[in-house]
Amino acid sequence: MIYLWAFIIGGAICIFGQICFDVFKLTPAHTMALLVVIGAALDGVGWYEPLVEFAGAGASVPITSFGNALVHGALEELKEDGWIGIITGIFKVTSAGISAAIIFSFIAALFVKPKG
Repeated sequence: MIYLWAFIIGGAICIFGQICFDVFKLTPAHTMALLVVIGAALDGVGWYEPLVEFAGAGASVPITSFGNALVHGALEELKEDGWIGIITGIFKVTSAGISAAIIFSFIAALFVKPKG
């Protein structure tokens, strides 16, 4: 059943993104930023973690989880280190994902030649 809920929740997030493209005529950058902000807001009110527990990868794989990670890390470090933790928490939680994106992009650039 977890696979079904992951598919439904992840699909719903993707449908929302597609509606932003088609109906509201948002650019990919605007849509991505909106989804990150929605994930951050949901984590800020405490609703994203229960969604991840319910839907698994359906909620933890889409871009909304990046906003969740930013806010979650900032709030955790705020409790531990005070106000400076807001900044350090963001980097602590998301650094592995950002580093992986940079490394894999570099490796892909070694093997793929752009058309031009």
